[in-house]
Amino acid sequence: MNRNLIYPTLVFFLFLCSVSTFAQKTDPAISQKVDQLLKQMTIEEKVGQLNQYTGKALTGPASEKKNDLQTEIVNGWVGSMLNVKGVKNTREVQAMALKSRLKIPLLFGLDVIHGYEVTFPIPLAEAASWDLGAIKQAAHVAAEEAAASGIHWTFAPMVDIARDPRWGRIMEGAGEDPYLGSLIARARVKGFQGEKLGGTDAVMACAKHFAAYGAAIAGRDYAAVEMSDHELWQTYLPPFKAAAEAGVATFMNSFNTLNGIPATGNSYLQRDILKNKWNYNGFIVSDWNSIGEMSIWGYANDLKDAAEKAIIAGSDMDMEGSAYRKHLVQLVKEGKVAVALIDDAVKRILYKKFELGLFDDPYKFSDEKREQKVIKNPKNRTIARAMARKSIVLLKNDADLLPLAKTAQTIAVIGPLAKAKRDMAGSWIVNADTVSTVSLYEGLSAAVGKNQKLLFAGAGTALSSTDAEIAEAVATARQADVVVLALGETWDMSGESKSRADIHLPGDQVKLFEAIQKTGKPIIVTLMAGRPMIFNEIADKAAAILYTWWLGSEAGNAISDVIFGNYNPSAKLPVTFPRAMGQIPIYYGQTNTGRPYTNQKNKLYLSVYIDEENTPRYAFGYGLSYTKFSYSDLKLSKSEITDADSVVLSFKLTNTGKYAGEEVAQLYLRDEVASIVRPLKELKDFAKVLLKPGESKLISFVINKEKLSFYNKDLKWITEPGVFQVMLGSSSDQILLQSKFTLTR
Repeated sequence: MNRNLIYPTLVFFLFLCSVSTFAQKTDPAISQKVDQLLKQMTIEEKVGQLNQYTGKALTGPASEKKNDLQTEIVNGWVGSMLNVKGVKNTREVQAMALKSRLKIPLLFGLDVIHGYEVTFPIPLAEAASWDLGAIKQAAHVAAEEAAASGIHWTFAPMVDIARDPRWGRIMEGAGEDPYLGSLIARARVKGFQGEKLGGTDAVMACAKHFAAYGAAIAGRDYAAVEMSDHELWQTYLPPFKAAAEAGVATFMNSFNTLNGIPATGNSYLQRDILKNKWNYNGFIVSDWNSIGEMSIWGYANDLKDAAEKAIIAGSDMDMEGSAYRKHLVQLVKEGKVAVALIDDAVKRILYKKFELGLFDDPYKFSDEKREQKVIKNPKNRTIARAMARKSIVLLKNDADLLPLAKTAQTIAVIGPLAKAKRDMAGSWIVNADTVSTVSLYEGLSAAVGKNQKLLFAGAGTALSSTDAEIAEAVATARQADVVVLALGETWDMSGESKSRADIHLPGDQVKLFEAIQKTGKPIIVTLMAGRPMIFNEIADKAAAILYTWWLGSEAGNAISDVIFGNYNPSAKLPVTFPRAMGQIPIYYGQTNTGRPYTNQKNKLYLSVYIDEENTPRYAFGYGLSYTKFSYSDLKLSKSEITDADSVVLSFKLTNTGKYAGEEVAQLYLRDEVASIVRPLKELKDFAKVLLKPGESKLISFVINKEKLSFYNKDLKWITEPGVFQVMLGSSSDQILLQSKFTLTR
């Protein structure tokens, strides 16, 4: 039987199992209140709690849609609104809900992805910091601002593993690695939600998109996903499991199909895995009209059929699809959907409303004085600047061009993004004042010394430059001692619905670089983007390269801090950068083959390209510093362990350079022989360590059963006896210390 085509009687049995788990894992006092309220609700009011609508019309001028929405809310037929923000607006709309018979408050949701009023670096950039504390703090500031503006719920974090940089939504996640991605998922959930839901400085988080959306075919948004169950469990589910274990309040299902079944109607994902195997007791919201889109996929006959399939599969709330509102009551009356399924979904939603304290005070998040105080708090921009600095990756620094000394010199700031503001905020901003975003030029202007001079040339746009514009830029460069060249993507080139078939640097930007490079002036290239790009000419010829992503409100100040050495860059890439489009998807955690790659030239009948190297341009974990680090004295506490034991790995890390700096020391493991082919290396731990010049520290990692386990062909989480390689280094392709140990039974 197809595991997704479960009949209502079987679903009812599975539902009973999930209900018992739900009751065991929740506060009995809240559960009792939920049960009491549920008994008072009609089937129409129950179904009403499962509907979410966008509320932009509610806060706009009078219209037929506005009147219809108000009627729905007053009648108790709406459970949540999205895109209603600000204390005044949320209070006004909440008052409508309190006119309903049972006065059940609304949940207000919003896509607070990387900041609310103050914009932080895009999530992929934050992941480059490998600083879990800073990532948690950034999420907390975003939550604090959003909550102060009447928001209860953010549709973040996105925890999709993404190994295809053509996919525009790669910018929303933590990159390619399930271990790093899982740690960042936990950090962001804790940052958004705090230690306990209900505080007015926190919001409910939402782990999305469940599941495997990052593996969409050809990197196209909204496309199908085909993968083995083993790959799903080993690579794509771990960050979701980590989010669930961290107590994430909600999940969002996805637009993609998984092996032919839309995620929104996928009972294997939503019931078998999430609600049953993982005992998850929060609720699942659909993505925007993803229930309705199941009929477009060809999986449902019409909207009514889609509603039936979605609720049976475990999708609790319908975002903007109107499928539940229009059809669930009738489906129950026809006996096609068990009331118990409706009750389960309603309980999950009501529980969160009680947990947030909305029944005690529906307006607890609508305090105008708190809104003004929190939104205007200057510390938020200070935190954003610190986060932005930590996210900048130094890719190249020939002849130690960076940091620039504040000596008498002329600096030419050139490029289509040199004065960009909106682009620095990146995709997914909901309330930011981009006028106050600091551009690169503004950041450098504020930081230059009194004997330094700045010149500027825009050189066209990110998509095109005329010969005259390039000539002007070249003339400007000739007047300077050093050039800072601002290149990259505009904000609308990465993000949802922003997949690119070609991720080379767009427009005439390479042409601009080559023209300026011919002047002989040293060039510092700042690359601003939401994804990895291909820029081989620049990688080969530029003196220094900073990958600055989209850094948010304090972008220009943060980049300036790094350029002038007020901050020593420490970021490492959370995703692999390819050399060529034909290498995609490319990621470090690949398995061997029977005819493995070697670096020998013109070697045939191996797993190689005949026209390109196998290696990436920049590997996962790569990133330079203004100082140097050495690794030495590797020791293992044991050469042989059992499942019940662990081995302690220790080594000495030394700052051998002349600047204080942080190094992200990375631990990789390889299971040499197993019942299923294992990756050549897997990240299993890391430490971000600050060292003064000449300072050394002893670093230790504990390797236990959990770090040696994997999913076998039967999807059981196991260890197997054998030899394990231990690899320590500064990136996945720069392994500096190695050893081995044996796991025995």
